[in-house]
Amino acid sequence: MAKEKTQERSRSHHRSSLTPIKRLENKMKTLKISEETTRSTTYTMQEGMEKTEMSKKIGNKMLIRDFQVSDIDEIVKILKLNNQYGFPEVDGPEAMKRVKACPAAVFLICEVDGHVVGVVRGTYDGSRAIIHQLSVHPSRQRQGIGKALVKEIVQRFQQTGAPTISATVTDQSLPFWEKVGFRKTKIFLVGNW
Repeated sequence: MAKEKTQERSRSHHRSSLTPIKRLENKMKTLKISEETTRSTTYTMQEGMEKTEMSKKIGNKMLIRDFQVSDIDEIVKILKLNNQYGFPEVDGPEAMKRVKACPAAVFLICEVDGHVVGVVRGTYDGSRAIIHQLSVHPSRQRQGIGKALVKEIVQRFQQTGAPTISATVTDQSLPFWEKVGFRKTKIFLVGNW
């Protein structure tokens, strides 16, 4: 009996120490990871589970997959809606094509019910991984899409051996990043544009 109570306390402590991404992962079930030309992960509500508020908001299927050139127009719309399209030479269609061709880059899209609703991209240079961009359609924010994109890109970087993962953030987006397990450092980004 004492052993059972100790095990239950241990499980309870483990559940309370989970990061938001781990909790999201526990709520959703990965149905498919294909290692074809386009790698994708499909999330759906667990069978028999009542629909939660999040599942009502995002629909029954959220697909995270590699970027395709056909996604460009929808991504540009999302970036513009979020005021993240200030440098087309860095974020525009030609830049997206270059990122897709870069072997160090991870460039992912999130679809909900067949519509592109979010994007994340970053690079791993063999030493450090950095998430350069995360953007979710304004009508789909605060529904777990950003967390799911971050979870997937972090997982991909870790699979390639990245010891640490950083992200470029704004003061406005910092609370989100802290919720998904990142912390502010004393290092900051500078540019030459």
